[in-house]
Amino acid sequence: MGLLQKFAQTGTYLAQAIGRLINRNFNSKSLKRFASLFLVGISLSIAIASCSGGGSSDTASPSPSGSGAKGGEVKLTIASFAVTKAAYEKIIPKFVDKWKQEHNQTVIFNQSYAGSGTQARAIIDGLEADVIHLALALDTKKVEKAGLIEPGWEKESPYDGTIVRSVAAIVTREGNPKGIKGWDDLTKDGVKFITANPKTSGGARWNFLVLWGHITKNGGDDAKAQEFLAKAFKNVPVLPKDAREASDVFFKQGQGDALINYENEVILAGINGQKLPFVIPDVNISIDSPIAVVDKNVAKHGTKEIAEAFVKFLYTPEAQREFTKVGFRPTDPTVEKEVEKQFPKIKTLFTAQDLGGWDTIQKKFFDDGAIFDKIQSGKK
Repeated sequence: MGLLQKFAQTGTYLAQAIGRLINRNFNSKSLKRFASLFLVGISLSIAIASCSGGGSSDTASPSPSGSGAKGGEVKLTIASFAVTKAAYEKIIPKFVDKWKQEHNQTVIFNQSYAGSGTQARAIIDGLEADVIHLALALDTKKVEKAGLIEPGWEKESPYDGTIVRSVAAIVTREGNPKGIKGWDDLTKDGVKFITANPKTSGGARWNFLVLWGHITKNGGDDAKAQEFLAKAFKNVPVLPKDAREASDVFFKQGQGDALINYENEVILAGINGQKLPFVIPDVNISIDSPIAVVDKNVAKHGTKEIAEAFVKFLYTPEAQREFTKVGFRPTDPTVEKEVEKQFPKIKTLFTAQDLGGWDTIQKKFFDDGAIFDKIQSGKK
């Protein structure tokens, strides 16, 4: 019994005793009426006190919104790059239903979609995402270096944290009037192609690396690769700051004979009714998109358990199939087998790790004074 309940019980006994004393010793009707009202007041005060939860050790504290609180609601924020939105619109309700059945808890998702680099900056600047799915590990590394993700996050999930994959595609004009069939064609006289600036765009870094690997994975050395890239970038009329602006330059402004883009974006455009002529060169790079739990934010929100469960769910065949429906190549072997006819086979497929990993790539190619700057300035 709580302290207030004991107080209420004691007060009730006292009020009854006073009432008997008054009735026994006083005959005045007005005095009795006063005493009755006085007792009613005491009783009401005691009742109110006994119903109050303030200060009572028996009163349960409100349940937290984190994953440790089964029942009720829990909020989870995911930040991802823009083209994943169509997949998550299907995946998230599946996870919500699953979690509700297993834990009797309703998950309310806050969702944020923007360019990968934009999302990384937003999270570093204060967007309290619990889970991030970015277009390249370099952006996730930036969040790690800001102290929000513990080092080693890649090993906490399968495939070094990669949740989906894509490859690079060459989008051409209708009918492909310049006869572009592969990377070599982008260096021909009279051909102009569009790509974003690798200094400012994560997607453009993939574009640069696939051109580099086209040479080095075919027996060429770094000198040959740099020579090839220098020749190719002479055919780039403008360097937009990101992939979205590059697409606008090609489609809306009509510049260029070709555009380097992600395979998944081209497929998604086709699903949405915009059939684009494109080529998937048989020497290509695996565009790996990583998933990570933002350790500092889940600790603050109490959402670590549910964030990790959501990430785990994204690797299941059920979720992976939804990613393939919007053009991504799956990581799950079962789904990969199911959809193998949906995606062209790549003769030579290499990864960022084959080029030394993102720390090495950034220093070698994209830091100030590195290879890309040398290409732009005409230096060797």
